Amino acid sequence: MHAVFLDYKTVDANDLDLGSIKALLPEIVIYSFSNEEEVLTRIEDAEVAIANKVVFDANVFARATKLKLICVTATGTNNIDLEAAKQSGVVVCNIRDYCTDSVVQHVLLSILTLKHSSRDYSASMDNGDWQEGNSFSLLQHPIAELSGKSLGIVGYGVLGQGVARVAETLGLKILVGESFTNNNKSDEEVTRVSFDALLTESDIISLHCPLTEDTAELFDESAFEKMKSSAILINTARGGLIDDHALIKAIKNKTIAGAAIDVLNQEPPDSDHPLMQKQYSNLIITPHIAWAAQEARQRALDRIADNIAAFLNNKPINVVSS
Repeated sequence: MHAVFLDYKTVDANDLDLGSIKALLPEIVIYSFSNEEEVLTRIEDAEVAIANKVVFDANVFARATKLKLICVTATGTNNIDLEAAKQSGVVVCNIRDYCTDSVVQHVLLSILTLKHSSRDYSASMDNGDWQEGNSFSLLQHPIAELSGKSLGIVGYGVLGQGVARVAETLGLKILVGESFTNNNKSDEEVTRVSFDALLTESDIISLHCPLTEDTAELFDESAFEKMKSSAILINTARGGLIDDHALIKAIKNKTIAGAAIDVLNQEPPDSDHPLMQKQYSNLIITPHIAWAAQEARQRALDRIADNIAAFLNNKPINVVSS
C-alpha cells in the first residue's frame, strides 16, 4: 500500500522511532516538509497519507484519486476539508490524549515562572543586584504562593482535566468555565461557572478550548478589564483565542500581572507580529512546544500506527470523517 508522510519534521527532532508505522507500511515515503505544490504531486498515487499541518482542501482531494486514509498527527483537524474528504470516500483519523503530561508540565512551568518572578530574578542576578546588595536575600520582585488561589480552566477536556488534577495537589481551587460547545458530558462531576465569573474570580486562567466562532478573540480588551490585576493567563490551546493587541495593552497597563503564550494566530510568526515587537518580563512567548516532550511525540507516532492497523483490519478508530 503506497503511503506518504508529508511533513515528518513537524514531529521529529531526530529522536523518534518510525518502526511501528513502517511495520505496517514498509514502503512509506517520508518527506520532511511539503509545500502546496509538492503536496499535489506527492499525493497522487498515495493510498495512505500521514500529515500534521498540511492542508487538505478540495484541490488536494481532486488529485488524490487513490487516497483511502488520512492520519493526522494531532487532535485538531481544522486543516482538513472534512466535507471534501467525505465526498471523496476518504477516512480521516486523528490522535487523542497523547500529550497530556507534556502540556500539564508546560502549564505548571508557566504558572511557577510567573508567580515566582523567576525571569525577573534571573535578570537581577545578571545585573549584579544580589552581588552588590546588603542582604542575604534579594526581595526585588513579588512571589506568591499558589495554595488557596483559584485556577480558572476554559475547556475541560482531557488537557483541562489533567491540569486540574495537578493544580489541586498544589492547593489551587479549580473553577471550570461554562462550555462554548454545549456538549458537556452528563457524567462530569464538576460545577461550571459563567465566563464572567471565571474572569473576575480567577487568579490564574488556563486555556484548553478549541478555536471556534464562539471562542475567537475570547480574551479581548473587555475580558482583560474584568480580570484581577494580580491574575495571569496561560494559553496552550490556540492563538486566535486572544486578541494580541488587547493582551499587549493589558500587560503594558498592568491590567493583568502576566501571561504565558505558547500558541499564536500565525505560526511561525512574521517579524512584524504584534507579540514579536517587544519583550516583557511578565509576558512569556514559547514556540508551540507545550505538547512536544519526546515521549509525547513518540506516542503520537505509535497512535498513528494504531489507527493504520485498525483501518487495515476494516475496523477504523478515532475517525473524524468517513
